[in-house]
Amino acid sequence: MPAITTRDGVEIFYKDWGSGQPIVFSHGLEAPCETSWPALLACCHTFRATGITTYLENGGTLEHAQTIANHESPRTTKLYDRTREELTAEEIGRIRI
Repeated sequence: MPAITTRDGVEIFYKDWGSGQPIVFSHGLEAPCETSWPALLACCHTFRATGITTYLENGGTLEHAQTIANHESPRTTKLYDRTREELTAEEIGRIRI
């Protein structure tokens, strides 16, 4: 797997395929809390939760979502299911970092 090495010696492995505008997904990107780039607040788990929730909201089954997400257990898939949550912008606004 190809990798780049940062100035401080950290190896970052990556996959590169397809064409067009690049999209970067990170498994766990750390950034200072004062960052102004909203994309740093999302990681692959955010996208996974959105995908699983959307799939289930559109009539998909938990078993198929489990297969799509490549989870060994449906309990793991259920952790990403947000279909029963009814959060308002006000509730999200309570998050203080």
